[in-house]
Amino acid sequence: MFQDGFPKYLRDDVTNVIGLIPKQTNNHVTLDESQETIEYFQDENVIKFPYRIYNIDNSDRFIDNLSVQQKMILHCIYSRSCDGLVRQKHLNSLLLMDYEDWAIPYIVKICDEYVVEILEMTYDILKEQDTEPIKRFCFENIDLFCKSYSRMISYWNEYYRNKYNNFHQYIGRKLFRECFGYSRSIESKKDKNLRNKTYLSIGARIQ
Repeated sequence: MFQDGFPKYLRDDVTNVIGLIPKQTNNHVTLDESQETIEYFQDENVIKFPYRIYNIDNSDRFIDNLSVQQKMILHCIYSRSCDGLVRQKHLNSLLLMDYEDWAIPYIVKICDEYVVEILEMTYDILKEQDTEPIKRFCFENIDLFCKSYSRMISYWNEYYRNKYNNFHQYIGRKLFRECFGYSRSIESKKDKNLRNKTYLSIGARIQ
């Protein structure tokens, strides 16, 4: 399920946490995870995890018996839940911990989704923290990060434009710019990377 979503040295902890997650799914969905996956780079390694999981959340029954790292892993896994309230609950718990850098992909990914209450909660917590590690991660994944920014805008346009008609004051924009480090220069850097990849591809075909 999530063995590729964390550093290899956490494999035993990940296995233990996964073993505690119930097989029962929300609304009796036949699969416990989506086929669609999310991939990032972190410290030159590929981080890969399901876009959604459908397992019910009964973690209150056993979370007190977990180590701190195992709790972080659990919160990361359930941040991919199909239930928005479950995602918010576990992300909130994660953000209030002294979370490790390996949790950052899960924090960033959830913020390009459609639940504005999660964006508000995340911004309220992160604005008081040092987010330089998150900014470094976003820069390491510049193409995906820019896509996430565009995705956040599309959800604003679709669902929240009437309520938050000034995009410059929208919480998603503030979160991405102030806490994640988005800027026009990053977009320019992304475009430059794309052009370089295109030139390299054309050059390889010519040769």
